Amino acid sequence: MAHQYVAVLWNRQKKLYDLYIFLGIILYLLAFIVLTMILKPNITEEALIIRASGSLSILILHIILIIGPLSRLNTRFLPLLYNRRHLGVTMFLIAFIHGGFSIIQFHALGNVNPLVSIFVSNNEYGDLLNFPFQTLGFFALIILFLMAATSHDFWLTNLGPRFWKAMHMMVYVAYALVILHVALGIAQSEPEPIMLTLLGIGLFTIVILHLMTAFKEVKNDREKSLNQRGYVLVGTVEEIPENKAVTINVNGEKVAIFKYDGKLSAVSNVCRHQNGPLGEGKIVDGCITCPWHGYQYLPHNGCSPPPFTEKVETFDIVLEDNKVYLNPKPYEPGTERSPVVISS
Repeated sequence: MAHQYVAVLWNRQKKLYDLYIFLGIILYLLAFIVLTMILKPNITEEALIIRASGSLSILILHIILIIGPLSRLNTRFLPLLYNRRHLGVTMFLIAFIHGGFSIIQFHALGNVNPLVSIFVSNNEYGDLLNFPFQTLGFFALIILFLMAATSHDFWLTNLGPRFWKAMHMMVYVAYALVILHVALGIAQSEPEPIMLTLLGIGLFTIVILHLMTAFKEVKNDREKSLNQRGYVLVGTVEEIPENKAVTINVNGEKVAIFKYDGKLSAVSNVCRHQNGPLGEGKIVDGCITCPWHGYQYLPHNGCSPPPFTEKVETFDIVLEDNKVYLNPKPYEPGTERSPVVISS
């Protein structure tokens, strides 16, 4: 968490993260260049740059999109999620190089403005197979630019978490445009079954991982029976792990019920930072700690410890015959509610 907006704090974790990104990029480019020079020795330098940067940006985009579901399926992948925005900005810069060299190579030598040429050099907009695929890549690059430019928490706070999150979910729109851009580009220029196969494998992997995550969420989102006061049955005390939570779905919203220090507290499952799943986090130093980026909240009032000011909704819970019940009506964010003490 950061109490004020400052330049990126290059702690050890961020340095290692970026070092691995840099080394991975260098190794990929070296391997790609050597392999391409062997298979296609007559390739021009411009074409080599376009293909290397294009394939690398697509590879990184796939990695970005699988990190999320992987971290939800297995917490061992969470370290990859913490600084994923670094990977996103890096991917945009590489895609920008690809787009820039492509425009210079194919659109800068005519009498028409290069940006205009992207849209008018091929007018086969009604033909799917001959569709001007470069326009799709152009719009994908615009979306990726908006996401990279607003990746800092300054924009997250000032745009609001809900709007910011919705805007960054457009990565899936960009991904769809990129898939069509590459598939049509391959089909129209040099049909290469192996490239289309690799693209299909990447798409299949992303879809399957997201479906697996969705099925896991559906399994965990349990609408429980009610007691006489209309409270929702969460389960027994033993079903809640120590210093962790179980989540239930009430009125279309997720609530996390934590067990810690012989007590029970319930808060909204949605972190105020990037809508991260608080219920998948744990109690660290007496605070609920979001598994995505480490934002913390006090379990009894949903407030971040001073000097931070984030707040989440709180809920009432009762304990009857070792069964935990939740009042589905939330209190205002930051409202203190006395924890339920678990009898010995």
